Amino acid sequence: MRIEHLAIWVRDLEKMRSFYCDFFDLGSNDLYHNPRKKFSSYFLSFPKGARLELMHREENISDSGISHSDRIGLAHFAISLGSQSDVLAYTAKAKKEGIKVVGEPRTTGDGYFESVIEDPEGNWIELTV
Repeated sequence: MRIEHLAIWVRDLEKMRSFYCDFFDLGSNDLYHNPRKKFSSYFLSFPKGARLELMHREENISDSGISHSDRIGLAHFAISLGSQSDVLAYTAKAKKEGIKVVGEPRTTGDGYFESVIEDPEGNWIELTV
C-alpha cells in the first residue's frame, strides 16, 4: 500500500503549478478543466511516482483565517530529498528565491533531519532526508 497522490485546493492554480514544478523540478500533465463544475486541476509527478494534485474552483475558497498551528487538517507534507546535503541545498535555494523558511535545518527529537518551507499559499512542506 502507498499514498498515490495528495490534493491541495489552491487560489492561484498557475502560480502554484509553477512553484512546485520549478522548485522541485516536477512534471505536469496538461490542464484539466470541467466548465460545468467550474473546476480545474493539474497532476504534478515526482520522479519516483508520487503525485501532487493542485485543484481550483472558480468560486472563492476560504481558509477561515485560522492560524496554521491552530487549524485542524493537514499540517504539512514531507518530501524526501535523499540526503542532509540536499536538505541544506534546497533550504538555501528557498532562501535565495525568497521562499519563506518556517523551520531551519535541524535534527528533530524523533531523529529526522529536516527543514520546513512554505509554498506561495501558506502550505508547509517538510524537506527531509
